[in-house]
This record gives sequence, structure tokens and C-alpha cells, in this order.
Amino acid sequence: MGLGHQDELKFGPCGRIEYHWGVRKLLLKLSLNVIAALPLALVQVIGASMGILAYVGSKQYRSLFRPQYEAVVSAHKLHLMLWKAIRASGMLFSDSLWIWRNPKKALAITTVHHWDVVQEAMSEGKGMIILCPHLGGFEIIPRFLANHYPATIMYRPSRQEWLNELVEEGRAYPNMLFVPTNLNGVRQMTRALSKGEAIAILPDQVPSGGDGIWAPFFGRPAYTTTLPIRLANRHNTPAVMFTAKRLALGKGWIIDAKRLDAFSDDTNIAVNELNTAIEAAILVAPEQFIWSYNRYKHPAGAELPPSN
Repeated sequence: MGLGHQDELKFGPCGRIEYHWGVRKLLLKLSLNVIAALPLALVQVIGASMGILAYVGSKQYRSLFRPQYEAVVSAHKLHLMLWKAIRASGMLFSDSLWIWRNPKKALAITTVHHWDVVQEAMSEGKGMIILCPHLGGFEIIPRFLANHYPATIMYRPSRQEWLNELVEEGRAYPNMLFVPTNLNGVRQMTRALSKGEAIAILPDQVPSGGDGIWAPFFGRPAYTTTLPIRLANRHNTPAVMFTAKRLALGKGWIIDAKRLDAFSDDTNIAVNELNTAIEAAILVAPEQFIWSYNRYKHPAGAELPPSN
């Protein structure tokens, strides 16, 4: 079959070849299928290697990763495990890909602690706000919950359409609805809560300008989302913080759940409460957090951060 107009190869300066999104999507999809066929332990070894390559090969990656990780280790007097954290950063990505393609196998090697916290929260009939930072095998959390309750998950779409389509396809799972981080997505989440269903938000992502407040996060001002606070306070909806700590190679994950106290009605106080809860979740396994993410960036349209 010949290439269509949009699928042709484009030759740029110096002989550079630019592949159309369809070709890139096909190559990545093939890679995902290969990963799906491999044992989890091997996939995690590959992910660890990717983490090392990213750290060694990118100055920008190192400039984000090391200072953020070392500052937290120093402040909390933890044992420095830099290279373990570097390897784990790659495993976070490879875990996600493997979970997408092998949800049943992943669930079979997942242990859940404090499931009664979830059952009690859902029994109140006001829905539940699932909060989970980018740590360990965080992608397994909504899949486990979706086996018991409908879940609406907010995510930030990729700017590249071909990649966004692939991610949506990979993340698809019964009883799970993914909605974008925009007004329509918020409305769908509000409707889900009104029906007593669960919603999920990644609270450690930097929101768009105007959708957050500056608050301390591990001692530095970080622009913090107010969405889970507003949704929780609207109808006294329970908010539950989840973690998915990775076990030894190929051994799966431990999901833990902790119900948070009600947020303050003062949003400036509430964002501090939220960040404190996120910090506690990260400290469950600090070397498994996504330290390469710039949690302290200044989004366009946001006011300047407070000076220390």
C-alpha cells in the first residue's frame, strides 16, 4: 500500500527526514506490543536503563532531577539513593506502559492495603476524590478501583495529536472514563460526583495559570491546583490519597489508601494541607517519585511566586 499525501516522508535541511504522525504512531504502537509480550522484570530493567540514559545524556534532566531529589533527602534526613532514584524514574515510565497493555496481569500482582477506607468513603454516597502522585506504578490505581466503582480520570492531553491518540488507546479500561483538563472535563467530573462515583486527579501536576495558588511544596513555592479542594468542599466529598509503591523487580506494587481530613474553607490554607498530604505520600517511597518533572515552574498567566 502506498503512502497517502499526509503519510509521505518529508526531507528537510541537511537531509533530515521528518516522519508523519502516522508513521511515528505505528512505530510506537509496535514498541508497546513488544513491551506487552515481555515479563515485567525485564520491562523494568529496560526502564531503569532508559532512566540512566536520560540522566547521563541530558543536562536539563539532571538539573531538574538531582537538586529536587537531594533537597528532599537532606531536609528529611533520608539515606541518599541517587542512582536507585534515577533507575526508578525510568521504571515509572516502563511500569505505565506494561500496566496499560497487561492490566489483568498487573492487578494479579498488586496488593491493596486499607481497602476499608475506600469502601467507607464510597458508602457515604457523595462519591470520592482519588488523589495519586506520579510515584511507582500509579497507573494501576484507577484500574483496581474501576473493578469495583466507575471512575472518571482527569488527564492533560499531549500537544501532539498522534501521541495523544496512542495514550488514550493504551489507557482505555472498562469502567474508566478519561476527561481532559478543561472546563468540559471539570463538568464531567462534577456530574460523576453527583452520581456518587469516583473521580481521579493527579495533584502534583502544575495547573494552568489562574487554576492554582502558590503554596510551599517541600519548602519551595509551587503553583498548586485548587480543583480537588473546590470539588471536595462543595458537597463534603471524601478525598483519599493513594500510593502505588513498586516492589522488587517483577513483583508488582502495593496500593495504599489514606483518607484526608476535610480541607479548610480558606483556600490559601487548604492548598498547604493538600501539599502536605502529597509530600507524605511521596515520602512513602521518595526514590520512586518523578523528580525530573519541574514542579516549581511558573505557568503562563499565573501571578509571580512569593519571594522568600
